[in-house]
Amino acid sequence: SSGINAEYGGGQYNGQLAFWDTRKGSQPIEVSAISASHSDPLYKVIFLTSKTGTECFTTSTDGQVLWWDIRKMAEPTETLILDITKKGKPTLGGISLEYESTMPTKFMVGTEQGTILSCNRKAKSPADRIVASFSGHYGPVYALQRNPFFPKNFLTVGDWTARVWSEDLRDSSIMWTKFHNSYLTDGCWSPVRPAVFFTSRMDGCLDVWDYMFKQNDPTLSLQVCDEALNCLRIQEGGSLMACGSHSGNVTLLELSESLSQQQRNEKASLTQIFERETKREKILESRYREMKLKERAKSQQEEKNPEDDEENPEELVAEADKNFWFTVEQEKAGIEKKEREAEK
Repeated sequence: SSGINAEYGGGQYNGQLAFWDTRKGSQPIEVSAISASHSDPLYKVIFLTSKTGTECFTTSTDGQVLWWDIRKMAEPTETLILDITKKGKPTLGGISLEYESTMPTKFMVGTEQGTILSCNRKAKSPADRIVASFSGHYGPVYALQRNPFFPKNFLTVGDWTARVWSEDLRDSSIMWTKFHNSYLTDGCWSPVRPAVFFTSRMDGCLDVWDYMFKQNDPTLSLQVCDEALNCLRIQEGGSLMACGSHSGNVTLLELSESLSQQQRNEKASLTQIFERETKREKILESRYREMKLKERAKSQQEEKNPEDDEENPEELVAEADKNFWFTVEQEKAGIEKKEREAEK
């Protein structure tokens, strides 16, 4: 939404961006030009915090992030190629986006390949816009959201797991769910409870995770329908949740007070949990790097001295024979010396 309840933007399967005003009927009032749009399905649209309220950005599996002004849909205002090799060609396809209004120049992209990209729109050069990458999923990242209370920590959903990350740690997530039997499709944080997030599954289940209660299993699993749940949206007040299914049905759920009201000392407790898990992962990461360096040094040493590892039996016998006769000669010389001394 652009900020006005009647105005909406949406991505189309042919890559175009469409803009609706429900006060003017059911047809879009503006559509981007095909030639200037994405060449793959447009998967995510997010409106930016701006004075006009008409700016948004989009991503697609064609490997681009495009910025638009809905007053001028003929072409995008900016373009970013999702290229971590910095060769100018798309190497990753976008599936999800994350934008926090308190950090207006920063945004994140979840990719089809399972990598999450942290980006800065105002970088000095296009090649520097992709600041960092995080790898951990085995399939597309369908959901990506910063924690509303701890923006440095963000949630991702992809393959069979949901993961919680810290911006300070790039090689591994700090917390993750168990591997489910069913594929995960979406997820989001609670807007009122820092330690609570929700995930949806292909088997129609909604899982509620509360890290203040337990961390290894969902606090609640609810079978919403008998088909795949594709998306979740939670009300700003945190008490109502809408679940969208594969066939287009929407189920509205009301959450209990324990899930929609912040608990006593919850923020402080979650701060300790995040800090503890981040520290643990940093220690493990440091240990892993140390082991890799030792293995690399050992491998290089073996490459320099390959003969040290290849023991030739004939050479070993010759060396032993030489040592034996050297010992015999030494003992013989000692005996002769003693005999000469005795004769004197």
